[in-house]
Amino acid sequence: MSGRKRTQISVPETEDQVKRGVSLRQVRSTVHDHECGVVKPGTVKSQYFSKEGDPQRLGEEFFNQPCISLAKAFLGKVLVRRSADGTELRGRVVETEAYLGGEDKASHSAGGKCTERNTAMFMKPGTIYVYPIYGIYLCMNVSSQGEGAAVLLRALEPLHGLPLMRQLRTARRREGARPLKDKELCNGPSKLCQALDIPRCFDRRDLASEPEVWLERDPQIGPQEPDLKEVVSASRIGIDSHGEWATKPLRFYLRGHHCVSVVDKQAEAES
Repeated sequence: MSGRKRTQISVPETEDQVKRGVSLRQVRSTVHDHECGVVKPGTVKSQYFSKEGDPQRLGEEFFNQPCISLAKAFLGKVLVRRSADGTELRGRVVETEAYLGGEDKASHSAGGKCTERNTAMFMKPGTIYVYPIYGIYLCMNVSSQGEGAAVLLRALEPLHGLPLMRQLRTARRREGARPLKDKELCNGPSKLCQALDIPRCFDRRDLASEPEVWLERDPQIGPQEPDLKEVVSASRIGIDSHGEWATKPLRFYLRGHHCVSVVDKQAEAES
């Protein structure tokens, strides 16, 4: 489970501009010219992020809850990624997975083992855990209560900044691949990291205070949690080799949502 300073360019705002295309180097420089560095003076901040206090941003108290509760609480919340020039990419969380720490055989922290890679899982609730898979992709998790426990962010509904998200995703695909549908931009853990340009150096940062990425309540929904009838509990993805833990219902998603990565019809019928 290095950042380099890049030259900043203007962000494409229209689909027409997106179709003309830019290189991956250009796209990534737009998103974080100061990746892993200091925010530049004069950067435009979120309308919800101010010195007086952010009424929508979720703080330490939100993340300080048991892993399963946090995994469900993430649903419907908005993940925000702010670029160096103030551009914000936003996506609503629609699918998560809970990894329960030492007892969970499918967790990176199984057996309570803390390593250089998974250290973030043992840090305070709200700590970001970013790790590579297959050597080229990244996944983003957030620690919760419980030794070594964390929540995997598995899928988002793209809300704002879709043209740039599409460029970031397209730049990593083979030439000539079919155009991505909106629902395909963030419907997987590595896909959402590409679309929001979540870098490896976000590992061990605090989602409650980090200026480049944070979690908000959806202002259109308010503080209420999703109706439990609308939350499906299903088995997690890609852990078939972990015995009984492979079938435990520790994946949670919003019923009927078109951006969910994998729909489990049997689990939906039983829940």
